[in-house]
Amino acid sequence: MTSVDIQGSVRAGVGKKVTSSERKSGLIPAVLYGGNEVKHFTVTPAAVKHLVYTPDFKLANIDLDGNRFNAILKQVQFHPVTDQIIHIDFLRLLDKTPVKVDVPLRFQGTSPGVKVGGKLIQQVRKITIKTTPEAMVDVLHADISSLELGQSLRVRDVKVPAGVEILNNAATPVALIEIPRALKAAAAAEAKAEKGKKK
Repeated sequence: MTSVDIQGSVRAGVGKKVTSSERKSGLIPAVLYGGNEVKHFTVTPAAVKHLVYTPDFKLANIDLDGNRFNAILKQVQFHPVTDQIIHIDFLRLLDKTPVKVDVPLRFQGTSPGVKVGGKLIQQVRKITIKTTPEAMVDVLHADISSLELGQSLRVRDVKVPAGVEILNNAATPVALIEIPRALKAAAAAEAKAEKGKKK
């Protein structure tokens, strides 16, 4: 599992005035919840950029005045105009306590359908899983090596390690081998020719 070390500063107050002042200073208000306590703190944009701006799933190792917490990114709020981060929610990871997270889906193998000119269309990029910190994974895989033209893979075909439960609908398609127009046209022309011969 890849993790990002984040240095945070515990907030002195949580009112609107304090929050506004922190944002003007270039800091991002954040909250860490989970367990019996809630921690309010600030982080710099540089400290969280590798956690927020990535398609990968990463853990956060948060240091608050010498106290360290393992967590996951739960929600990020962006400014509607500037797209700057204005607030972050972290969920603390507690031993043997299940959490829900979204992890990327990657494909393994080479599709026979792609080899003959088909196009791989990824229809689901992230899978929602329920797992404990001990069984946490940062990616799930699906094998496309048996996919022919026009065939698809579904959530039920995704490989799941022990201790991980997928929450998406099992029937949802995750990948499709699309038949290109040129191949469709060639197949139609061939079918027409065969029909003509029979006459």
